[in-house]
Amino acid sequence: MPSARISTFFHPTIGVFAVLFGVATLISGGNNILLLQSAAEPTERIVPFVLYFNFAAGFAYVAAGAAFILHRRWASTLAFAIATATLLVFTGLGVWILLGYPYELKTVAAMTIRTVFWWFTAIASQLLSDVRPAATRRLKQ
Repeated sequence: MPSARISTFFHPTIGVFAVLFGVATLISGGNNILLLQSAAEPTERIVPFVLYFNFAAGFAYVAAGAAFILHRRWASTLAFAIATATLLVFTGLGVWILLGYPYELKTVAAMTIRTVFWWFTAIASQLLSDVRPAATRRLKQ
């Protein structure tokens, strides 16, 4: 089991990064949604479902970050949910690209960063967590 010292440092640190990531996502997504809604013909090749998902996910990023900072037991679960949803949307983006629809390379890069960040966060937070499922605790005794 990891030391409590590592866990005590990791969770608030990753929480701060998640909150900052969430705020940046909300600002960027909000600006792009306004751009998409205001332009008759958008100049960028925006993928609407990715844009709307990322904007909505920004709220979940902030919630997960706050949960990590406050050492809430459900923070890891939310991180896994965000990671899974992000991977599903990333898969949808891959299908979108394969079907020949327009996209920006920066969208692929951003989705790669989001997917890696949230899977790293989810797995590391579970490994460093002091809270284990009851079945796991029984097996180790």
